[in-house]
Amino acid sequence: MTFPSKTGAVKVPGASIYYETKGSGPLVLLIPGGPTDAGIFAELSAHLADRYTVVAYDPRGNSRSTLDGQPDDQNLDTHGNDAARLIETLGNGPAFVLGSSGGAQIGLNLAARHPALVHTLVAHEPPCLMLLPDPSEELAGNQAIYNTYHKEGAEAAMQKFMAMAGLDEDGAEEAPQSPPPPEALETFERIIGNVDYFLAHGLMPLSQYQPDVDALRAGSPRIVIGVGADTAGQIAHRTGVALAEKLGTEPLHFPGDHSGYRQHAENFAKILHQAFAQG
Repeated sequence: MTFPSKTGAVKVPGASIYYETKGSGPLVLLIPGGPTDAGIFAELSAHLADRYTVVAYDPRGNSRSTLDGQPDDQNLDTHGNDAARLIETLGNGPAFVLGSSGGAQIGLNLAARHPALVHTLVAHEPPCLMLLPDPSEELAGNQAIYNTYHKEGAEAAMQKFMAMAGLDEDGAEEAPQSPPPPEALETFERIIGNVDYFLAHGLMPLSQYQPDVDALRAGSPRIVIGVGADTAGQIAHRTGVALAEKLGTEPLHFPGDHSGYRQHAENFAKILHQAFAQG
């Protein structure tokens, strides 16, 4: 069954937030990370819309969520407030929330600072470097990426970023056997257009954000930390495990790699639904 998408925008201080919604039922908010946008959740949304009202959005400054002024370094409290405003505007909360990568950092901020708006948060591979036992190597790597961006440009910096994150490994995922649909190509083009903003203003604040563990341990909302079945040893897997340990929980394993919600959307949706239902 195909569920039509509706689009809209919510005005927030300093920006306009673009969102897409489909399906009906309890509200699920999907938060993308880094330079990505709502389009990365197209397949996952299709497998959730039979039981939820699924909302995916572009974080401020990315793609169709435009800033009122010039870009500045991203602020996690501001991102968390944007997500809260979306839930309040769309209603039917408290919401089930999935945040992935930098979007998981946003979700953690949302859950800690606006707990009444969140039923359950699944934070999939949050890159919270400051929770590692010794993050000095990873912090130095991020600084090297940032310096490379300013000296050599976005392409060279993203190559360093992908290598450091372990996202450039050969054979991590099989190559698609058919050309991607036009919607996927459009999403890719938008993401490419966001890379400069991410490297200049997002990489450091998103990865150096330290979640409020005490607030998250309070018991409401319920917090689930997700990791990829194929990402053991990668930075975002290790930071996810570190956060789960501090919360006194076991990480939930999702299929695939850091973007398993795309390559394994159907199975990812099943595990996600189970996590939401257990709350």
